[in-house]
Amino acid sequence: MEILANVLVGLVAVLHAYILVMEMFLWEKKPGRGLHGFDPEMARATAPLAANQGLYNGFLAAGLVWGLIAGDPTGFRVQVFFLVCVVIAGVYGGLTANRRILFAQALPGALALAAVLIAH
Repeated sequence: MEILANVLVGLVAVLHAYILVMEMFLWEKKPGRGLHGFDPEMARATAPLAANQGLYNGFLAAGLVWGLIAGDPTGFRVQVFFLVCVVIAGVYGGLTANRRILFAQALPGALALAAVLIAH
């Protein structure tokens, strides 16, 4: 079960690194605009906000990687903390911005959190 938990945590970290790239570097390009259906003008107007969100997603990814490489009990505690942050951010985003965030962010985070808790 520990291997499955580590794989899920790693996948959530990769997901948040992907979000960082989309929001910080590709927001005004076709892949970034397509993510939210923005036209070039709206993408340009919201780029600073997206970059800020991307940075936060990068911190989530970094924290999850830290949790994977740190020895226990620190690694376990760090994973739980950052996965709870992912779930809370996903639920908040799903309720306030776009319901897809519940499935794209909160659900993977919750599954990884459950696996981590069961594995320990």
